[in-house]
Amino acid sequence: MHNHRSGDPTPSQADIQMTEAIIDIAAPPGVSVHHQIIVGKNGHASLRGLKLM
Repeated sequence: MHNHRSGDPTPSQADIQMTEAIIDIAAPPGVSVHHQIIVGKNGHASLRGLKLM
């Protein structure tokens, strides 16, 4: 989970790439990443809900 100080919770390409990197790094020791949620002034976005992970 992280926030966007701009207030817009729309995932950026950097958000998607970082989430993919976290998933890749977490997998070998057996850690599962279930969601990446972005919080902004105008609500929130779930990368899983948007099918971006």
